Amino acid sequence: MKKGFYGLRGKELSLVTIALMCMVIIMLTWEKTPLLNTIPPPQTRLQVSLDRGRLVSISPSGQQGHTSEYVPIFEDKNTVSNQEEARRPFSHSYSNEEDSVSSQSKGNHIGSGEATHKLVVELRNDGNSGSPKEIIEDETIHNQIVVKGKRAPIKKEVLKPKTKELDGKKEQAVEENYSSQAEQSVEENYSRQAEESVDSVSPIVYNISTIDEKLKKNQACDYAKGKWVVDEKQPSYSGFECKQWLSSMWACRLTQRTDFSYENLRWQPNNCEMERFEGSEFLKRMQGKTLAFVGDSLGRQQFQSLMCMVTGGKVQHFVDVGKEYNLILAPGNTRPSGWAYRFPSTNTTILYYWSASLCDVEPLDEKDGNTDYAMHLDRPPAFLQRYINKFDVLVLNTGHHWNRGKLKANRWVMHVDGKPNIDKKLAMIWSAKNFTIYSIVNWVNSQLPKYPGLKAFYRSISPRHFVGGDWNTGGSCDNTRPMSIGKEVSQYESSDESAAGAVKGTRVKILDITALSQLRDEAHISKYSITAKVGVQDCLHWCLPGVPDTWNEILFAQI
Repeated sequence: MKKGFYGLRGKELSLVTIALMCMVIIMLTWEKTPLLNTIPPPQTRLQVSLDRGRLVSISPSGQQGHTSEYVPIFEDKNTVSNQEEARRPFSHSYSNEEDSVSSQSKGNHIGSGEATHKLVVELRNDGNSGSPKEIIEDETIHNQIVVKGKRAPIKKEVLKPKTKELDGKKEQAVEENYSSQAEQSVEENYSRQAEESVDSVSPIVYNISTIDEKLKKNQACDYAKGKWVVDEKQPSYSGFECKQWLSSMWACRLTQRTDFSYENLRWQPNNCEMERFEGSEFLKRMQGKTLAFVGDSLGRQQFQSLMCMVTGGKVQHFVDVGKEYNLILAPGNTRPSGWAYRFPSTNTTILYYWSASLCDVEPLDEKDGNTDYAMHLDRPPAFLQRYINKFDVLVLNTGHHWNRGKLKANRWVMHVDGKPNIDKKLAMIWSAKNFTIYSIVNWVNSQLPKYPGLKAFYRSISPRHFVGGDWNTGGSCDNTRPMSIGKEVSQYESSDESAAGAVKGTRVKILDITALSQLRDEAHISKYSITAKVGVQDCLHWCLPGVPDTWNEILFAQI
């Protein structure tokens, strides 16, 4: 009998030939046959499979592993060359229905404070296939997804779980906004950044909770809508202690008033959380910067309120820099035209300049002590023209000095274009006031391109609460129960139409405090003024601490 190949019979030889042909066919069709592709090659640790929007890991033995929810889905629609695969951006989406990120039925709901899964994904080309071939096992962390670029080295990351408690309102806001805004934001950033770093060694990290917080902050918060709530942390300073900054005529704690419940109310906007004022944080945020108030006596109240809030009412080291702004006591005057103080620790300057009408006022004859004054309706105060380049935050206001009595007492004569006004329509007080507000706001807006770091605000008018007459005809506001109880501001337009109209279309922002202050009729100085005559009440200015503190909280939230 012959041995070896030549010893085989015809039948045996045919079987060997058929076996060899089958092996060749299997080798040629291994990568091209869908059925065979479901069997991982020996060197593959884990393979990606898609199941209704979930990422399912398949072990080398073919058993289905852990299913991770709320993760990016990588879709491989076509087989492409290695070069094309390297250029193709990642495809990212979120699953829907039961796999929705906003579903509360899942333990891994975003924002719940519980742990979710991190998937460190590495894309590789195996042979001629352009499909993702390998991923690393998932690790439990909090609200993060880490995606590695192509051919990135495999690294195990050990991260400690992060916990974050959110109250009911925040969870509800996340649920309502996440599915629409967060998905769009993440998807846009994901595609862009992944494409740019597809060959990068460093992983791309997306912190879902951080994205949620940024989306909420970026939403336009309407601080003018909301309600007053009792807050035990209010006020932030004591009316007894802030004697360094607070005028005694506005410190109601130093008067015979006995009810101070008005001090414990804080403004709560409807659609957002207003940042709580912290003096140290304010100084840090305003390091090396200058904030200027330019306006009437209510602007001065806001200035004194801010000084008390920044220092907490405690005595603090400061430097009087009034001379830098020519804010000095002129001969014959009882007080200077303003004040400027600097905190050396952060080089932060806060100043106030008195400008009741917010327009330029100059004597017609400087040599005559009884001269009239030109009230230039279309010209900003000389102080503002001279020093605006030094300001980083500017707050303007005017309003209550626009009446015939004030104009006559101050001997103000309206001027336009450098000449006495002859327009009868403009001569009406309300028309002149509106014309001035529009003119000054437009002028400030024209200066903003020159000083890109400057943030300018026009504060809407502070309401009066005289009942039964005016300040000199028996008007009063001596109640202690605020009308704010059970009421809420929800209007879309500002109550100060002049202010809203002036800033529209400009980069000057409105500090809208009119409607929210309207609800606080009990917080005025009322009959407890130490300077008023008997029977005369102050229903215009506010007790401090009090409502102007809220104006500064809203200002702080916007700078």
